[in-house]
Amino acid sequence: MTRRIVLVDDHTLFRNGLRGLLERQEGYRVVGEAGSGEEFLALLDTLEADVVFMDFSMPGLDGAQTTERALARRPGLRIITLSMFGEESYYSRMVEAGARGFLLKDSDIGDVLEAVETVMEGGSYFSPQLLSSLTGRMRSREDAADDQLSSREREILVAVCRGLSNQEIADELFISKRTVDKHRANILEKTGCKNTASLVVYAIRNGIVEL
Repeated sequence: MTRRIVLVDDHTLFRNGLRGLLERQEGYRVVGEAGSGEEFLALLDTLEADVVFMDFSMPGLDGAQTTERALARRPGLRIITLSMFGEESYYSRMVEAGARGFLLKDSDIGDVLEAVETVMEGGSYFSPQLLSSLTGRMRSREDAADDQLSSREREILVAVCRGLSNQEIADELFISKRTVDKHRANILEKTGCKNTASLVVYAIRNGIVEL
């Protein structure tokens, strides 16, 4: 099945490069491009797309505003944010707008394809380099304002923010993966989060981890 991709970025050279990388892969086709949020929204009704790569920093409508408006019209779109290091303050806005993934602009093609496949399967994708950069500067806080999570749930949430899998968390805490699975499900239910990206933003906002 061919993955139909749209590129939204105000830098033509970057779009050309990403298009070239994607179209050299079997089963991937770029079906549209836009140099601004306004241009993308104008084309939206004519595009048959599966995944949209959305730059955050654009003149006029930014990535969050464009994402919110696009999803209001086409709820089924899967939008992956394109970002640079140093733009961490924008992630919560993109999560709230409905973005399903976060990818660094200098990611290799393997990460790009993994991001596409992950969101196509209904998941969320957080670039490993981006998550490592973001959480590598975090530290757990004992005086966090949020009190709806138990101490074990907070411990597991911090581990999630560090990019650990459920099995890795289980190994680190000397508990079973099944126990971690149950705690993680409880954390999602209590916080109202849907994926790892939103959990990271929740943890930052509530002072559970600190940049």
